[in-house]
Formats: sequence, C-alpha cells, structure tokens
Amino acid sequence: MTAAHRNPNTSPRPYRFSNDASRPSDATKPDETVAVRAGRENKFAPGEAIRDDLPQALPLPLAAHDALEIIEEARGEAWCVGGFVRDALLGRPIHDVDIATSLPWPAVQEAFRDAGWGTVETGVAHGTLTVVRDGEPLEITTYRTDGTYSDGRHPDSVTQASSIEEDLKRRDFTINALAYHPARGIIDPFGGVADMERGVLRSVGDPTTRFSEDALRILRACRFASQLGVAIDPATFEAMIACKNLLRQVSGERVYRELERFVCGDYVHDALMACVDVLAFVLPELVAMKGCAQVTKYHIYDVLEHTAWVVQRTPPEPLQRWSALFHDMGKPAAAFFEETDEGPVEHFYGHAAVSVSLACGIMHRLPFPAWLRRDVPPLVRAHDDVVPPNARAVRRMLGRLGGRTDLFAALCDIKRADALAQAPFCAPRADAADELRALMEQILEEEAAFTVKHLAINGCDIMALGVAAGPEVGRLLDACLDAVIDERVPNEREELLAFAEELRKEAS
Repeated sequence: MTAAHRNPNTSPRPYRFSNDASRPSDATKPDETVAVRAGRENKFAPGEAIRDDLPQALPLPLAAHDALEIIEEARGEAWCVGGFVRDALLGRPIHDVDIATSLPWPAVQEAFRDAGWGTVETGVAHGTLTVVRDGEPLEITTYRTDGTYSDGRHPDSVTQASSIEEDLKRRDFTINALAYHPARGIIDPFGGVADMERGVLRSVGDPTTRFSEDALRILRACRFASQLGVAIDPATFEAMIACKNLLRQVSGERVYRELERFVCGDYVHDALMACVDVLAFVLPELVAMKGCAQVTKYHIYDVLEHTAWVVQRTPPEPLQRWSALFHDMGKPAAAFFEETDEGPVEHFYGHAAVSVSLACGIMHRLPFPAWLRRDVPPLVRAHDDVVPPNARAVRRMLGRLGGRTDLFAALCDIKRADALAQAPFCAPRADAADELRALMEQILEEEAAFTVKHLAINGCDIMALGVAAGPEVGRLLDACLDAVIDERVPNEREELLAFAEELRKEAS
C-alpha cells in the first residue's frame, strides 16, 4: 500500500464476516468465480449451476425473498446484488435490496402486477422497474451491459446481458460485484469476498474506465474507505487521482450526499488522510491544511491530521462532523510566528472567524441544507472560546447560542474531541468538556435563566416603566439577564422591575 493514500500508522483491516466459517481463503484469485458456502468454498465456471449443500443464509427480507419467487415463477432468473450482499456478509445493517433478473422489465411488470404488487417505471430506459408491496419498494433491473457514458454519469444506452456474470462486470468495485440467491449461494466473479477479507477496495476491471464512465464512483471510493475502513488498491487510487477532474461533471447534490456519508464514516480519520488529494477537487480548502505544521506545545499534528482526529472523535452526526471538519480550516490563513526566548512560536489568532468564512463558502457552494448553514457557523465560531466550568459561564454561552441546548451539547462534543486531538497533556480538557455538559443539565434541572425569555419580566414590562419601544428595551432586558446570571438580582418580577427602573433613571 503506497504512502500516497494510506496512513502509514495503519494497515488494512481484515474483515470478519457475520459467519466466520464462510470466509474465503487467501488463495482465492480475482478472476475466479466463487460460491461461498457455509463452512467451505465451491468454485465453478461462469453460468454453471450451483448445487451441493445449502448455501450460507443471509438475512434476506421477506419481500425480497418473495420477489425472487415471483420472477422464477415467470421463468426468469434472479439474484440479489450489490450493497445488500456486501453489508450482509459484513454483518452491517441492511437497508435496500436490489434484484437483477434475466427478464426484460415489461415481463417483470406483468409478473408483479399479476401477483398484486404495485409497480413504478422509475428507470425503465435502463431496464429498472420499482415494485412495491405494503409500501416497501424493491428495484429490479434486467441484466445489462452499458454503452458509452458521454455525460460521465449515465450510460447513453444499455443492452440486455445474457448472464448475471456479464451484468456484474459493469459494477464499480469488487465488493459490490456480488450476487446472492438463497437457494444457490453467492456469485463472486471478481474476488470481492477476498478483497473484503483483506480490507481492500478495488475496481472491477480497468479503474480508469470505471471512473470515466461515472465520476461519482471516485467519491464513492472515498466514502467506502470512511464507512468500511478499507484501504484503496494502489491502481484504483492512481486512477482516482488521474480522473478527479471528471468530478466537475457531477451535480452538487450528489457531491454533497457522498461527502456527508464520508464525514460520518466510522474510519473517517484514515480515509481523510488517505483521500485528501482526491477530495481536494471538491473541497480545495483542504489543500492548505495538509502539511500546515502547528509549531506550538499544544499540538503534535499538522492542521489536517489534527482535524481528521477531531472529526473521528465526534459523534457521527452531520452537525458535529461538519463543524469538526471546518473548525480549524482558517488556521493556515491566520498563522503567524512570534520569536520567543524558547524559539519561534506559531499563533492562529482569529482563525475561528476565518474558519466560519470558509465554512459558509463551502456550504453555499455545495447544496447544504438550510439547517446546517444556520447551525454550523456558531459552533465553528465558538469552538475555541474558553468556557470555565461554572454555571455562570455555561449560562452565558447558552445565551450566546440563542438558548439552544442542542448546540451547546454539540459544542461540548467538539471541545472534547479537540482536546483529545492535541498534545497528550491537553487530554484532561476532554473531562472539562464533559463537566460543561453536566453543568448544562444541572442548569436545565434548576430552570435557571440563560436567555431573556427565561426572565420573570418581558418587553411589555419594560415599556410600562416609560421606555419607548426600540433598542433600549432590549438593552435593559439584556442588563437584567446579566444581573440574574451574575446572581446580583434574583429572577423575580419585583426585583427585576426595580433594577430596570434604576438603570432607566441612570441612562436618562
């Protein structure tokens, strides 16, 4: 594995399937077709029927099982394909089941209508029909080979293929070029099971051809590295680098969707360090972070790897992960050195504001949802603010965050991860972040005020004192809140009105 795309401190993770007895041996070759059995392998020529003992049972949903039977009753052949087979073997959660069949889509539609299922002609131009039972959709696609991809995303034409093996040749990666049937086992013509065992992501056939057909596959490779912890095969990675300019053909919506899955992956640190040169085409802001040293006793990583660890150590939720990715993005622009008696020291004053600007630029360049464009900037802006572990400081920060306890909790997540991604002596700061969260819970339990909405008086009460509607009302309410937080005035109506009246007289 080359250093260009792999963290040198890690190695490919050997996979452990949900049934260890079904793991293939290292002798499996990529050009062999393998049927994985419970407890053993059975090699067979493409198209040869699989018999022998029962196949390994995968957790196939009942609707998919019934769909296979409907197709076979219509004298067609059918297999479950793609991500379902991969995730089932890895013991990962199952989401969608796609089915490939020898029948043309009109015959599929007729068979399922006769069986009482609904049908939707979602992609019949490419041979795909969606069938629906009890609100549960299944995509069924006729075996096919793809023509040229003039737009870099979709085939200009498709031709019906003669076999499942021929259909699997058009898939992106070997771990996705698998087919399963509950009575016939698993077909693996390109060594995908062996690649899963070795923890390697490899293209089916020539990788340059695969990425030229559909540039989104480049980001899918990055995403699989983050979600599954796979190391990208060197030839596949070189093709990703060579073809990354084709990502300009991919819509912003698809880019955003893949990036979000990437940042929320279980192995995002390794994937970000490995794939940064590819991701830089859609997130050029990453380039300046790579190799930007942090010459300070508080850090042991450059800005990129520090960021990668912060993202890794936050909860895998979009708000926390995106905020973590952006939090130090402004450091390269804000960096400057100061000569001290102990040598040069680097500072990043104002980097949070620069990070907010860069984050906002990215979130408007790509179609981020409005709620992330609203909630990410305040977290990036506040991530480096010192919040002492006391109730007053927590209430003030809650007020700065508009009373949003969810944002404060996310800020604690980021502060905790930030501390753990710095020099070892900074690790105790993670405990301080946990203490801040505990203080917030205590404040909520005590129903203590941290926004003007929590005060025992409101704007109408202030105006009843003779204050004209306008900014002065807000100023007096803010002053009352400060006094309550500082425990100079209790949050009681009469005391607050007297305090506000005194302030009004002083200002007049």
